[in-house]
Amino acid sequence: MSVVIASTTKRVIVGLGVTGLSVARFLKREGKPFSVLDTRTEPPELAAFQNEFPTVEVLTGPLSQTSSMAALLSADELIVSPGIALATPEIQQALNQGAQAIGDIELFARYADAPIIAITGSNGKSTVTTLVGEMAKNAGLHVAVGGNIGVPALNLLADANTESPDFYVLELSSFQLETTEKLGAKVVTVLNISADHMDRYSGLPAYHAAKMRICFGAERVIANRDDPLTNPPLAEGVARYSFGLGIPDRHGVGLIEQNGEPYLAFEFTPLMPVSEMAMVGQHNVANALAALALGHAAGLDWPPMLETLKTFTGLRHRCETVARVNNTTFINDSKATNVGAALAAVNGLGNLQQPNLVVLVGGEGKGADFLPLVKALQCFAKFIVVIGGVAQPSQAALTPAEKSNGVLLQTLQKVAYPESQIAIAHSLEQAVCIGSEQAQDGDIVLLSPAAASFGWFENFMIRGDAFVDAVNALVKNNDSFSSPGEEI
Repeated sequence: MSVVIASTTKRVIVGLGVTGLSVARFLKREGKPFSVLDTRTEPPELAAFQNEFPTVEVLTGPLSQTSSMAALLSADELIVSPGIALATPEIQQALNQGAQAIGDIELFARYADAPIIAITGSNGKSTVTTLVGEMAKNAGLHVAVGGNIGVPALNLLADANTESPDFYVLELSSFQLETTEKLGAKVVTVLNISADHMDRYSGLPAYHAAKMRICFGAERVIANRDDPLTNPPLAEGVARYSFGLGIPDRHGVGLIEQNGEPYLAFEFTPLMPVSEMAMVGQHNVANALAALALGHAAGLDWPPMLETLKTFTGLRHRCETVARVNNTTFINDSKATNVGAALAAVNGLGNLQQPNLVVLVGGEGKGADFLPLVKALQCFAKFIVVIGGVAQPSQAALTPAEKSNGVLLQTLQKVAYPESQIAIAHSLEQAVCIGSEQAQDGDIVLLSPAAASFGWFENFMIRGDAFVDAVNALVKNNDSFSSPGEEI
């Protein structure tokens, strides 16, 4: 529903990446003036912005500089990009002076002209968001999918020349939810909660609180029965639905046994054999159940949702089968940028292939605790390849990835994981080579880093593409990468 935003309000867009540019375009369309700040000297969307807004000055560099600080302190409203924490001292000064901080999702919610289905969680967000969108399309509905995936939310809003969708389906991050006061969605879910972005949050409670903001103003909330942290107290009148890998409860989807095999089910009604799903792995069964619960709560019929599950194979870089070389399967899970995501992949594939996983792991761990992942690796991984440099105690200056990999190795040592089954690779190509050499007939070589790609690759997609390239090179010539790596 559209609302009037006072034209006299002094707005400052903080951050000129993809989100900031989408905010600028939206405010221009609505005839609202604004100014722009960015902490970087060359923001990624600066050229595009200057081409579209040649008369609007962009203040770049530290927020503490005089001109930027003056803009912040005189603002009525800060529209803060997700990558900039509200705890930033200069932002806090502006808030203490009376400014309000919102984000693009709050702005979107004020103007949304169709019901919203919103998804957050530590892992599985992109898969579930895309899957719900595909289910709605197969049901004959017009849907707009975006948010933290693909298209910025504000770009989805219909203008005078565009037909409004039947639903908006949004993936939302904790960073986006920090600046969202009331989303007011029709259906929401928090898929799961595991420690992530601990370099931004004071601890798991703060991260959890940010995630749960998705529930503010929601009509229907989907809880994960297997994760109590996703089950908030609800206001009167808010309907609760659920999903989980066990037997469903009332208004819930889950698994039951029928004819000697597991079936997706609603309450006690079997819907479809799990074996008919195109996606594989226990974690993808959970993703499918979450999507079914969301679709059901939004009013979608079962047949088009189930047909979607028979053809939807998943997203790129999410447990994506790349190739089979000498009966070894190579799987790209580069999207696993945190421990929880890697844990889901290792458990999901390990339960199918135990203990035949060769796992490629490592990168910038963002302060995460690796112990849950290491315990799963103990059960399901026959060999581990740590990607990147590793901290040595005597070294003074280390990259975040080297420090993180050092913590990972220490955690492996604590649980007595055999040192003979660990190697360090100094490139992704070398890691693929080592993985191939350690794998035997029927094994899986899994790239699931449990870490960000900072320092080596611009993002997880480029990292995943590099893995695919290395595997394809191996397919062409198994001798292309012959380095044995550095044994621990």
